[in-house]
Amino acid sequence: MKRSRYIDRERYFLELAETSEEFYLDYIRKFKDFGSGSRVLEVGCGEGGNLLPFAKSGCSVAGLDLAPNKIENARRFFRDRNTDGEFVCADFLKEPVLLDKGRFDIILVHDVVEHIEPESKLAFFQGLRRYLKPDGIVFFGFPAWQMPFGGHQQICRSKICSKMPFMHLLPACVYKAYLRVFREEPYRIEELLSIKRSGMTPEKFESLCSQSGYRILDRKLWLVSPHYKAKFNLRPRQLGRFFSSIPCLRNFMSTSCFYVISLK
Repeated sequence: MKRSRYIDRERYFLELAETSEEFYLDYIRKFKDFGSGSRVLEVGCGEGGNLLPFAKSGCSVAGLDLAPNKIENARRFFRDRNTDGEFVCADFLKEPVLLDKGRFDIILVHDVVEHIEPESKLAFFQGLRRYLKPDGIVFFGFPAWQMPFGGHQQICRSKICSKMPFMHLLPACVYKAYLRVFREEPYRIEELLSIKRSGMTPEKFESLCSQSGYRILDRKLWLVSPHYKAKFNLRPRQLGRFFSSIPCLRNFMSTSCFYVISLK
C-alpha cells in the first residue's frame, strides 16, 4: 500500500514536479520565456517539487519556506538528483534574502495565498514586488474557497473529516467543534480555521492585485485541477466560459485558479 502523500514527502515532491512540468512550464512560457540565465523563485516552496522542471530547463531556481524540515527535504531531494537549487527558511517580508544575485524573472506562489491571514495578504502582495524584475511575472495557483475541498480538510488525520466535502463552510464555531469531535490535533485545527478566515476567492485575489499595483495577464479556472492527474489519475478539465463568468458558480466549481500577473 502506498504511503499517504502527506507522510511520504518525496512522493509528494515528485507529484508536484510532474504537474509543474506538464502544466506550468508551457503556460508560463506564453507570458515569459525562460531558460539558461533566468531566475525563478518560489515563495512557499515546500520541498521544491514545482521548481525541479524549471531547474532542468536551465533556470537558476530558489525557494523560500517557513518550515525548516521542508527546506531540508528540498535540499536533499535536489542534491539526490544532482540538481542545483538554493533553498532558504525565512520570512521574505522580514528578511531581504536571496537578492544578492538580483531580482527574479518569475515568481511562483502555488497553494500559499489561501494560507495567509486576511490582514497580512496586502503586505504579502506588496512584498513580492521587491523580488520581481520590472518585466517579470508572478504565477499564482490556489483553490477557490467554496469548492468541495477548498478548506484543505484533506490534511485531517480522521478519514471521515478528510473525505467530507464542504464541511469547511460550516460556521467557525461548529467547524471547530466538529474537528474536535474527531480528535484532530490543536495545531491542525488552527491551520484549518486560518484557511477558513482567509476564504480565498477569485474576487478577493483580483481585488488584492488591483490594490497592490499589479495587472492580470491571464486567468484560467479548472473544474478538475491539473494536480489531480498525478494524485488521482483524473484528466484535468478547464471550467467552461459560462460557469467561469458567474461568481456564485465558479467559486464552488473551481478546484484550482491559475493567474499570471505583472507589475503595472
